[in-house]
Amino acid sequence: MIDGAFARWLADRAGQALLELRAEMGFADAAALKAAGDKVSHDLIRSELAKWRPGDAVLSEEDEGSRLVDSTDGVSRLTADRVWIIDPLDGTREFSEEGRADWAVHVALWARNAPSPHGLVAGAVGLPAQHRVLGTDYPPAYPPMTVEAATSGDRTLRLAASRSRPPAFLTDLAGDVGAQLVPMGSAGAKIAAVVTGDVDAYIHAGGQYEWDSAAPIAVATATGLHASRIDGSALRYNEADPRLPDLLVCRKDLASRLLAALQRHSG
Repeated sequence: MIDGAFARWLADRAGQALLELRAEMGFADAAALKAAGDKVSHDLIRSELAKWRPGDAVLSEEDEGSRLVDSTDGVSRLTADRVWIIDPLDGTREFSEEGRADWAVHVALWARNAPSPHGLVAGAVGLPAQHRVLGTDYPPAYPPMTVEAATSGDRTLRLAASRSRPPAFLTDLAGDVGAQLVPMGSAGAKIAAVVTGDVDAYIHAGGQYEWDSAAPIAVATATGLHASRIDGSALRYNEADPRLPDLLVCRKDLASRLLAALQRHSG
């Protein structure tokens, strides 16, 4: 199975397991459901990677050892040619809340010989409660809206924002560009909303790690969207320090406008 299709299959498998766990445990004990969700999805993904991609390294939110050296098989991700960057359950808070669908499963592949600066060559974002998977093997069509339509008065720009910790400057930035903030849960759900055209951009500057964005960025750039740090520099993955604290994902025709606004407000 080629890597893009494998990432999609893996995200879907983990997503189905998480839906089954949700149905089995219910929502009475949120902490227990969160912990069980992280473990079930992580164990499934790691097991399948070990079976089908045994020579590859792994960087996972749920495996502290993998952040520098894969503690399971001794493969250093810093010298490996291929590294799977996974977030088994992005948005544990939303996963533990009945009725919420803004949580995700992230599976991405970084390759040393990739042609792009971010190095991501395959990826999939599972949105289990939305019954869909977005992947690089069949990337969605570019969202069909021009900047003129967005600013004509017919439709206000919509910026996905964190439910719990949006950047302090984001309200002022939204006012500057005439945008509406749309609170959402996980990073994967927010970037997926840009990919599908439900929102026009996602700006984050509150601190994240590579696994929070690798798979969604792989899909977003395969779709043709702009993705960068908030200063306009390239996103880079499989770095020694996996922290990746800020990013901008948006339509390409909005990038220069939003980057200019970020210069005014994020300093």
